[in-house]
Order: sequence, then structure tokens, then C-alpha cells
Amino acid sequence: MASLKKSRDENELKPGQLFSAEVKDLASDGRGVVTHPNGRTFFIAGVWLGERGRFRITALKGRIGFAEIFELDAQSVCRDRVQALCDHHGFSSRHCGGCPWQFMDYAAQLSAKQHRVETSLARIGVHKKIQAIAAAPEIFGYRNRAQFKTDGKKLGYMAAASNNLVAIQQCPVLSEHNQNTLHELLQQLPNPVWQPHRKHKWTTLDIDESVTAGNPAINQRLPFQQANSVQNRFMLQWLRQHLQSGAQGKHIVELFCGSGNLTQVLATLGAASILAVDVVAQALETLSAMNLPGVQSRVCDVFDDTRASDLRAPLRNADILVLDPPRDGWKTRELAWPKQTALQKICYISCDLATFTRDLQFFLSKGFHVDEVQPLDQFPHTPHIELLAALRRG
Repeated sequence: MASLKKSRDENELKPGQLFSAEVKDLASDGRGVVTHPNGRTFFIAGVWLGERGRFRITALKGRIGFAEIFELDAQSVCRDRVQALCDHHGFSSRHCGGCPWQFMDYAAQLSAKQHRVETSLARIGVHKKIQAIAAAPEIFGYRNRAQFKTDGKKLGYMAAASNNLVAIQQCPVLSEHNQNTLHELLQQLPNPVWQPHRKHKWTTLDIDESVTAGNPAINQRLPFQQANSVQNRFMLQWLRQHLQSGAQGKHIVELFCGSGNLTQVLATLGAASILAVDVVAQALETLSAMNLPGVQSRVCDVFDDTRASDLRAPLRNADILVLDPPRDGWKTRELAWPKQTALQKICYISCDLATFTRDLQFFLSKGFHVDEVQPLDQFPHTPHIELLAALRRG
């Protein structure tokens, strides 16, 4: 019977068909979540909570599907909709996929992000310690780095969920320096030097505020840095605030330290020692060149199951753990965690709500409790959320 029902469902639903539904939730990628009359979940770009309409099926994948707006019920259209500033904003293969929420007022974006954080953390019993999201002072002109794609003839960003290159003329979320760099790069087109190699469809050009149009990083990543300088300063101040009264004479382990963004704060707190760990040797060379007091660095792939146990001894003797992992979170935490540890405080910074919630639950299971969760908006007009958590034992 189950296979018969499945085959009927597959026969009934086809790309191009229309159905009516109401947006009940927003997914982690910013798309609206609706339920088809037959029970299947669909994801739709460019809609908001509470909006109703008719939607056209564009693709079916397993038990879910994707659709696009056919028409919205005028009475249900969210009052917080605004005209997007960027000419390249949209949801087709002809539009840049970089700022999917630019069609919404910024206050509504913040409210949606706050709701997502509260809903996710409520599942693990963390709800009383969540602060109001720290809004970005500037919602345009904030990005201090970017990566473009080019085939030597046009230059731009990728369309959402597509391998289609969208040629751009401007990008309002870039800083003024990077806007000027983009303009100068466009003036170099066509550029045979930027034609992709046979194995690659596109050439990548990375820029930041240390780069000019004459020397973009071609097919190589620039050293990582937080993309929003103003919000990064907020993050550093938050870290200082939560550690400055208890770090004197303590031993600190910092995982995923990169080139020392957080380490520079830790080095001012009077700690007895700071062990900074990262997999990228070049980043640690940059960190070592700063000659920060009390800091030792170690190359270690924290994501490597065979190397995770190397962290047990440092974590056993540390008083404070600071970590800022990529989106995967600290996925080797079970292997790296010692049976006994002196750890009393943890400051955890995350760019992914799902893995943040998972890792927070792990720390709770080890006897820590949450002092504060501070959501931070690093990327206006996107669904991305930065999360800062302070935990202590007892």
C-alpha cells in the first residue's frame, strides 16, 4: 500500500502544476515553508510568514518539493515588504542569490531571525538567557570582502541554487572600497587572463579592503576575516566583557583561531597561557607574527577524527575554552572531550544555528549552563545569524 500511495503521489505532482497554500515557517536558507494539500512540504523563495497564494511547482526531490510564486493573495501580503535596492535582486536563474531577504523591511528580518533562534534553543531548554539580536548599524555598504566568478567575459555572483553566473554592475552591500574595486574589475573585461581552466567552469576573484583591482586573489582564498567589520568589533567587545573578570592567571584553549581575530582580545586578559589551534598553517604564521604575549599556536585539524584526541590533554588542563568553528560546528567534540577537565568557562561563537544548538546541548550534558546567548546580525538581507554563547560550569 505504501509503495502504491507513493507512486500515486509522484503521478499527481509534476513541475508546472499549481497549488494553494499559506507560508507557515521560514527555512534556514530564507525560503518560505508551505504544505501542499497532499501533505508534501515545499520551499518557496520570496515569500514571508503568513502570506497566502498560488504557487507553481518547479522541482520535486524525495519527500520535499520546490515552487515559485504564481500569485499572492493581496490581502495576505506582508506590510513589511519593501522595494529591493539592488537591481540584481530576485529569485530566478537571472538574479543574484546573495541577499534573499532584501525584499523585506530590516526590522522584519531581525524579528524573523530572533524567532528562529528562540525556537531552536527552546528545543534544548535554553530560552531565558537569549538576548535581543544585535542589529547591524549599517544594512548596506558593510561587506569588507567578496568572491566573484568570471569566465573572462562577464563577472558576477552565482544565482541561488544554480550554477548560472549572474553578471553584475554593482553590489550595494559591499563597502565603498570594494564597490570601487568591483567597478575597476568590470572595466578590465573582457580579460583572457581570467578565462577558466578546463577543469573549472569559472575563475574566482577574491577581494577585500587590502586588495585593489590590479591584484585580486585569482582561484585562491584570501585569509579569513569576519565580513562585517562593525559587527566584528561588537563580537570582540562581547568576548572581552565575558572573560575579563575571570581570565587573570588562567589557561585558555582557543579552537579554530584562524589568524588571531579573537586571540588578540584573549592576549590582553592576563592569562597564564593561551593555546591557539587551527588547521591552516598560513593563518597561524600570521598569528605568530603578532608576537602576542602568552600565546602558543598549534597546527591541528580539529575536524579530523584521528587527530581530535590530541586535544584531550590541553582541554583537560584548561580553565577557559574559546571556539569559533565554521558552519559544521565542533563535530569532533565527542572524540576530543576528556573524561575529566578543569574547564570552568566556555565562549562559543557560531555562524550556524543548527550546529550551534547541537553543540550547546553537548556542553549542557557536560555540566555547563548558559549565562547568555547573544544573536548578532552580521549579514543584513540574508537569513544568516551569528551566535555568541557564554557558558560556565555548575
